[in-house]
Amino acid sequence: MRDKNKQNLIKLFQYLLLITVALFMFFPVFWIVSNSLRTLPGISHFPPQLFPRDLQFNNYVYVIQNSNFLLYFRNTMILITANTVGTLISSSLVAFPLARMEFTGKKFFFALILATMMVPAVTTIIPQFIIFRELGWLDSLWPMIVPGFFAFPYNVFLFRQFFMTIPKSIDEAAKIDGCNYFQVFTVVVVPLAKPIFVTIGVLSAIWWWNELFLPLIYVQANHLRPLTTGALAGFRVPAAPHMVQWNLQMAMATMMIIPPMILYLAASKHIVQGIKSTGLKD
Repeated sequence: MRDKNKQNLIKLFQYLLLITVALFMFFPVFWIVSNSLRTLPGISHFPPQLFPRDLQFNNYVYVIQNSNFLLYFRNTMILITANTVGTLISSSLVAFPLARMEFTGKKFFFALILATMMVPAVTTIIPQFIIFRELGWLDSLWPMIVPGFFAFPYNVFLFRQFFMTIPKSIDEAAKIDGCNYFQVFTVVVVPLAKPIFVTIGVLSAIWWWNELFLPLIYVQANHLRPLTTGALAGFRVPAAPHMVQWNLQMAMATMMIIPPMILYLAASKHIVQGIKSTGLKD
């Protein structure tokens, strides 16, 4: 009886701890949404109020009608679509021979790919900038699209680990039926690897939805900005241009939070399955 009570107390403590951490993590999101429904004077009210007195849903209407939100959203979707398709194709093609084929130097090439993950991304910005400048791609979306079609090391690692969980006897059966390696990849392996494709696709989409650094480096024209840099433009008070209308800024931030949350929740089952399977090996 004492052991059972002790276990119940431990479970109660665990749940209380998890709920506390969850509330702590959720509070910034709640505060953004709360401020997005206030007037500008309401945000400056002291002491701060958790809930706004008068809900200002027209803040969202104002943001859509008086900003380039839809234009920024279109640019963001272009980056997400191009990079997600590019990384799924390139990374899976690189990972397939590393997981399913035998050739000289296989382990060396895989180690070399993993070694590139140790190189800080910021150290390659200047060489990339010079290359894209010589190509005449500055102030366009190309510097953020074309690299997506070159395999990303971390995605290669995830693909390889998942491909290794698929029994190789399936490959051999496909070869007996007359399939070459490319057909084995497209007809046999890809359909069985749906969880990892969904996982990497969702992670890539969320990454590019939140990407801020590269658009700041490569894009200056307002009509090419994604949501992240477009939101930085801010909403100024007409009578005082140095002041930001934080209620409208929070409304745009709230609109930016919702899509990745929905995407992650919708694909969470596949993400868990995909990540869990990368730790297994046939």
